Amino acid sequence: MRRNAIALAVAALLALLAGCTTAPTTTVRVPIAVQCQETIPERPPMPTESFKVRPLIDEYVKAAQAEIHRREGYEAKLRAALQACTAPTTP
Repeated sequence: MRRNAIALAVAALLALLAGCTTAPTTTVRVPIAVQCQETIPERPPMPTESFKVRPLIDEYVKAAQAEIHRREGYEAKLRAALQACTAPTTP
């Protein structure tokens, strides 16, 4: 009888300890803000900004056309930097 009582007490203790097991863990992926390490491209000098006096119309048109091309190149560099900073990161 005493042996049955001890066995019953041990079984009860084991049943209580079985409830203390840890719950299964789950991995949750949460995006974390990361500072952008992309450098800001240097703004090039624009041809129309270099005129000290009022230029002839032909000179101004040539400088304005060159400035359009220069600005497009600068904007492409800015877009590339922005895209590198806003692109999602892969784990």
